[in-house]
Amino acid sequence: MEKPRDVEMPEALRAWLVEVDEIKRKARERGFRRTVTNTRETWDTLTRRLVTEVPELPWIQDEMIAGPDYRVPVRLYDPDPDEPLPVALFVHGGGHISGSVAIYDPIARKLAEATRHVVVAIEYRLAPECPYPAALKDTMACAKRVFRLLEALGVPHRPRLALIGDSGGGALCATASHLAQYEPGIEIDRQVLLYPGLDYTLSQPSVITNGEGYLLERERIMWMFDAYLQNAENRRSVSPLFMDITPAYPPTLIVTAAFDPLHDEGALYATRLREAGIPVEHLDLPGVIHGFLNLEQLVPDACRQTYAAIGDFLRA
Repeated sequence: MEKPRDVEMPEALRAWLVEVDEIKRKARERGFRRTVTNTRETWDTLTRRLVTEVPELPWIQDEMIAGPDYRVPVRLYDPDPDEPLPVALFVHGGGHISGSVAIYDPIARKLAEATRHVVVAIEYRLAPECPYPAALKDTMACAKRVFRLLEALGVPHRPRLALIGDSGGGALCATASHLAQYEPGIEIDRQVLLYPGLDYTLSQPSVITNGEGYLLERERIMWMFDAYLQNAENRRSVSPLFMDITPAYPPTLIVTAAFDPLHDEGALYATRLREAGIPVEHLDLPGVIHGFLNLEQLVPDACRQTYAAIGDFLRA
């Protein structure tokens, strides 16, 4: 039976997925076993091969933000050091298992250019070495103390904080925004969630309909969540999709991908926010898959549209 991607996807992405399916098939025949190391290596390699345009910025600097039990490495990107700009924390994706500031460096640069924000990319701790809630604690620590760092460095900035997170980073941003509703000292002005993971129970239909053949597969998501949630956490209660929403929740842009297993939880979250009276924009992109910003050469038009939408939303 022909899959919808055969007629709806850009040809470059469709052909690439066919190649990936064949590589996976041969690997299984050779007894391939998924590990933390090869998972990280695969995502890093894909990103480096397919995100090759690296914008020059006038000021980039590595620093640290002290959390309650960990000093979080961060990288600062300032597209205009002479102008006081708003600030955005960027929390990279990778299913809580992989990804890094270094591998997401080109994406962070493009976000700084598109948004005209000082972007602060955070090197939060990864599972399984550091399971939940380590990454969330790192995200919260950076949200609380990022302005203190900028002031210490003498970086011109405006006291407006946005969060930008993709995939697992989107889960961390959404959770931080829920916690910030009740946390003195954190005020999130706006938030961008890119194909976010919002439901650790994997209860939405797209987990099944898009759960095989589109790079991110249901079985791999389950493996990642098991590595992240190691202490019998109630997966519904730690899922942003099911958390309480108050008027303090920030205006949010949600970007979803049509062939993403996580598509439906992102769409449902947009509905929940809208019903709660939170300003929300939902950009639902056809013909693309989860993590498409890391596959830019295959879907350049979708990437350009997404960066433009993020810029328009955060500059509003």
